[in-house]
Amino acid sequence: MPKVMIVTGEASGDQHGANLATALRAADPTCELSGVGGPRMSAAGVRLLEGLRRLDHMGLAGLSILRDGYYNLRLIARYLRSHRFDAVVLIDNAGMNLQLAKAAKAAGHRVVYYIAPQIWASRPRRIRLMKRVIDLVLVIFPFEPALYEQAGVACRFVGHPLLDEVAATYDRDALRRQFGLTGGGRVVGLLPGSRVREIEFLLPPMLAAARRIRSAIPECRFVLAQASSISHSLLDRYLSSAAIPVTVVAGQPSEVMAASDVLLVASGTATLQAAIVGTPMVLTYRTTWLTYQLAKRMILVRWIGLVNILAGREVIPELIQGDATGERLSQEALRLLRDRGAYEKMKQDLADVRQSLGEPGASERAAEAVLKVCAA
Repeated sequence: MPKVMIVTGEASGDQHGANLATALRAADPTCELSGVGGPRMSAAGVRLLEGLRRLDHMGLAGLSILRDGYYNLRLIARYLRSHRFDAVVLIDNAGMNLQLAKAAKAAGHRVVYYIAPQIWASRPRRIRLMKRVIDLVLVIFPFEPALYEQAGVACRFVGHPLLDEVAATYDRDALRRQFGLTGGGRVVGLLPGSRVREIEFLLPPMLAAARRIRSAIPECRFVLAQASSISHSLLDRYLSSAAIPVTVVAGQPSEVMAASDVLLVASGTATLQAAIVGTPMVLTYRTTWLTYQLAKRMILVRWIGLVNILAGREVIPELIQGDATGERLSQEALRLLRDRGAYEKMKQDLADVRQSLGEPGASERAAEAVLKVCAA
C-alpha cells in the first residue's frame, strides 16, 4: 500500500494534483493519498491537511502573506516529521515547495518534484538546492531534461498535463448556445487570472478594451472565464460599471477559450491552455511598479509568455505593464478579428506549439514514475 503525500498551491496546481491522484489510484487502487490542495484534490480522494491558511497573492508578499506562509510551512513540516510516506510529491509553487522539499528530505522522505521550478526563466541557482533535496524531477517541457541532466539531477519528461485536461476538439456552436452567446457575431473571451490582485490589475483594462472593440464591431460579444478562486462579488465590482454586457462562465476555462474567436489572457498557464485549444490571443500582465522592476532584473528569457518561449519567437503579442491598456489591447484584438491572414497564421503557430508538448497522458506517466519511487 503506497503512501503518497501531494502538495500544491494555486487553482491550476489543484487540478494537476487531482489528475495525478486519479492516475495513482488507477495504477494502484491501494494507494493512500494525503496532502495539501483544494476541492479538486479532495474530490479525487486526497485527504487534505486541515488548518492551513489560504495564500492568494501576486508580486511582492506583504507581512501578512509572509506570516501565513511561514505558519503553513511549519504546519506541513511538522506533519512530514510525524507521518511516514513512500513519496512526497511537490507540484509547482516553487516559493513554498522548495522549502518543503528541504523539510521533507530532512524528515527522511523521498521527494518528487512535478512541474518543476522554471530555472531556465529565473533563479537558475535553485538547481543546486534541487540536487541536494529532490530524488526525481518530473518536467513538462521538452527542453527541460537537458538542463537537469547536465546538473546531475534525476529527471524524466512526462509531457504537459494540460494535454489531459483539454479536449481534442470542441463544438464551438454548441458551446455558444450553452453560454447564451447566440445570434451570430464575433466573441471575445476575457481571462483576467485566478488571483484577486490579477483581477484588480487586469480586468479594468480588459473591460476598457471590450468597450473599444464593441464600438468598432457592435455585434461583438464578450465572455469571461471565472476561476474557482475568484468570487462573484469581486467580478461584480467591475462588471456592474462596465457599460457593456459580459457573460460570466465559472469553472470552464477551456470551453470559454473554445467558444471565443479571440482571447485577452493574463500571462501564465492560461496562455498555454489557449494554445492547446487553438484560439488566437493577446497576452497581458500588470503588477506593481516595484515588483515589475525587480522581475525585469530576474527574468532570463526574452518573453514572459510560455507560447512564445516554446516557439522561440513572438507568436502572440505581449502587452506588459505600461502597454497593458485598453487601447493597446483593443488594437491587437481588432487586428486579429479583421486580418484573416494574421488570424490563420497565429492558429497554425499555436498548433505547432501544441505539437511540441508531446502526447497526452502526462498524469499517467507521472503516476508511474511516483510509484516506482515508492517501490525503490
